Amino acid sequence: MYDYLIVGSGIFGCVFAHEAKKKGCRVKIIERREHFGGNLYCENIHGINVHRYGAHIFHTNDKYIWDYVNSFVEFNRFTNSPLALSKGKLYNLPFNMNTFYQLWGVTTPEKAKEIIQSQSQEFTLKEPENLEEQAISLVGRDIFETLIKDYTEKQWGRSCADLPAFIIKRLPVRFTFDNNYFNDKYQGIPIGGYNKLISKLIDGIDIELNVDYFENPEKWNKISKKIVYTGPIDRYFNYEHGRLDYRSLRFETEVLDSTDNFQGNAVINYIDKKYPFTRIIEHKHFEGSESSKTVITKEFPKEFENGDEYYYPVNDSTNNITYAKYKKRANEIDNVIFGGRLAEYKYYDMHQVIASALTVVKREFGQ
Repeated sequence: MYDYLIVGSGIFGCVFAHEAKKKGCRVKIIERREHFGGNLYCENIHGINVHRYGAHIFHTNDKYIWDYVNSFVEFNRFTNSPLALSKGKLYNLPFNMNTFYQLWGVTTPEKAKEIIQSQSQEFTLKEPENLEEQAISLVGRDIFETLIKDYTEKQWGRSCADLPAFIIKRLPVRFTFDNNYFNDKYQGIPIGGYNKLISKLIDGIDIELNVDYFENPEKWNKISKKIVYTGPIDRYFNYEHGRLDYRSLRFETEVLDSTDNFQGNAVINYIDKKYPFTRIIEHKHFEGSESSKTVITKEFPKEFENGDEYYYPVNDSTNNITYAKYKKRANEIDNVIFGGRLAEYKYYDMHQVIASALTVVKREFGQ
């Protein structure tokens, strides 16, 4: 008999498990995959920590959360400064004075603002009705056509004119020469990879891999007083209100023996549609790994199909109405805690997942 059975070993489940164990609870984690850590899992290849499920860069303005993760493992000072390749030319991201100089040759914020305003004035008195109009209203037509349109349509598999405006309610625009993508005070990656962080969180906790909760839910429900469920909420209720929509990703990872530095940057976005992938990640740049080889991963967006991993919830009005029905059902169950990005049908950054888990811990155990 356990006090808590954690279904899923992603960051939400591991933080809750760690805190529950500190409270003296008996905790067990079961995980569907062959490894722990969810999408944070790293695979060491030639001394390089390869982010198997895409780039994960920790960033937050919350000092408490930053101190929390650093209490388990030291983080480096990695700063995310991605580049974008469009029509044979490289541009800095996020949109900043370097980008504007590369686009227009302007050297002052005033001139950049003038160009953006002149290209977005058609929406001054008109509410944008779709993603295309929203983007143009924020950054103008040149940036939309050069750096947003093709990339977004590859990412979502739909025309920008058919995507809801809320997807990009805000776009990071800076009128300084600053290539730091995240505007957060704290940013970095665990020295030695994310597996070290997860290992510290679940140290001393019973964990069983290659276990699908839904193959025998009655068995698992019997062994604990409460369940912390971090999987897809529609799956838990056997899709009784319909399936929630997701976008997924496919990865192609390649070891390059002929060079120790393929692209000189951790992340480069490939904007043009002639590239079926959206970006190439070169993993060694996350930690400055010293290796005579390098490892790159191409990231291909796709429609979610059975067997795929869940990535981006499609939070349009239809899906949000469906999720609200599942949320109502979840609130009616006393002995199951639903948490994490899949159970809450919400795209979380890592620090937000941790904050959510700690909030649930506080509610469950008090101070």
